[in-house]
Amino acid sequence: MSLTILITGATAGFGEAMARRFVRDGHRVIAAGRRADRLAALANELGDALLAFPLDVTDAAAVAALPGGLPRGWQEVDVLVNNAGLALGTAPAFQASLDDWNTMVATNVTGLIRLTHAILPGMVARDRGHIVNLSSSAATYPYPGGNVYGATKAFVTQFSLNLKADLVGTGVRVTDLEPGLVGGSEFSRVRYGGDAEKAAAVYAGTTPLSPQDIAEAVAWVIGLPRHVNINRMEMMPTCQAPGPLAIKRQGS
Repeated sequence: MSLTILITGATAGFGEAMARRFVRDGHRVIAAGRRADRLAALANELGDALLAFPLDVTDAAAVAALPGGLPRGWQEVDVLVNNAGLALGTAPAFQASLDDWNTMVATNVTGLIRLTHAILPGMVARDRGHIVNLSSSAATYPYPGGNVYGATKAFVTQFSLNLKADLVGTGVRVTDLEPGLVGGSEFSRVRYGGDAEKAAAVYAGTTPLSPQDIAEAVAWVIGLPRHVNINRMEMMPTCQAPGPLAIKRQGS
């Protein structure tokens, strides 16, 4: 069955990999993102099955206008993948940038709930649909420097579960996807302010998950029979595991 799938943050990383995967699977993709040139290149590559839709999820008016702004034949969104998000900085909370904190909240939390609020009523009215929210293992496992980023992802996870509670008995599904260490995207470079060397060091000596692995996971959950809902999925590469509690010993 061909689906119409809206992906935010589709200009790179997870979003771009999902767009390619879903078109290959025979679906139609609305690729939303801020960088219009990248969206145009993706549309040129993937053809009529992909609709490039420039969008900044922090722009409240643009998000609210999205459902009515889609072309005829594209307005019934079957799957919303709330993928747009970012981490900024690794400083401890007492040294962190308030601007970075505000940007993460605006994108990871406010942008996600705005998109959901815009698309969800149509899904409920049609009694079908699927919302996939990209959270993180940071939602569960804190680490030094994670502060507001981890908190935003904890919001995403809890919001997803509460959405499911509100939607029980409808045909609308909700999945919270929580990846751990993932390479091959712009995530770490953005977090380190564009420092490629520091970003690469995060993955040194590891075989992390890839954006294609994330696309595979989303393809699986949306392809299950309509009565099956995967509430949460936590993913890590084999080189990663939840760590022990941190202990600071005197003299060390």
